[in-house]
Amino acid sequence: MAKSKKLIFGLGIGIFLAIMIIFTIYPILYAVIGSFKTNGELTAGGSFLPQTGWHIENYYKAFIEADFTKYTFNSVIISLSCMIIAVITSALAGYVFARRKFVGKKFIMAMYVGLMFIALGSVTLYPIYAMLTRLGLNKNILGLILALTGGQASNVLLVMGFVQSIPKELDEAAIIDGCSIYGIFFRVISPLIKPILAVVALFVFRNSWNDYVTTLVMSISMPNLKTLTVAVVQLKYSMNAAAEWHIMLAGASIAIIPILIVYFFANKQFIAGLTAGAVKG
Repeated sequence: MAKSKKLIFGLGIGIFLAIMIIFTIYPILYAVIGSFKTNGELTAGGSFLPQTGWHIENYYKAFIEADFTKYTFNSVIISLSCMIIAVITSALAGYVFARRKFVGKKFIMAMYVGLMFIALGSVTLYPIYAMLTRLGLNKNILGLILALTGGQASNVLLVMGFVQSIPKELDEAAIIDGCSIYGIFFRVISPLIKPILAVVALFVFRNSWNDYVTTLVMSISMPNLKTLTVAVVQLKYSMNAAAEWHIMLAGASIAIIPILIVYFFANKQFIAGLTAGAVKG
């Protein structure tokens, strides 16, 4: 009886995971395969695979229409910059919240946690844009990077929880050896929190690369700084009055390649960071 229940439970878990995998992979396969179809075949629906041949020229048109070389460069620069800034600020803030005592700490933490559960969304776009305009940053890439880097509350809490799991005796030993607060952070804490910093880096890179609304709004006054995601959506009506879905899917397929490559090379660090944090917590 126990073996039967265990078998049924395992079968149910397997079916659930299979369904989740299908729902996750199907949109990607649909976009990639659809990018090789004609626009008429794609809009008409029907078969999953192309019936009139594999139209590789869709990718050539996507590159020509969207100037993907320039927009890919913009996306890489912006995503990497956001990732570096987020990792540095999250590491420093998480360490301070976990190890130091200062006036207003509880209030700031309450604000951090509270704002995580408030979905302001696009409501904040105008205030952010107005603030960047007053600072003269609305027409350069730095303003866009700062707009995308904001809101690191969840990352700070991740780092803080990881730091709290590190024994304080290590800090005390470092103080005895003559380390200052900066020495403790850079020589003791930083090497130990690399797994969670890798998780933060991947999250921020992914969010910056895939962001559309914020980048679209912030790049209105600087069209040369549009990212790949914005350029892909604009392919929809780039050639004719009718929607060019096959060209847009070709652009979308190109846009997802870099983030898949990043995850392919960094998935070990990503998984290690999540599991290490879970075990230590």
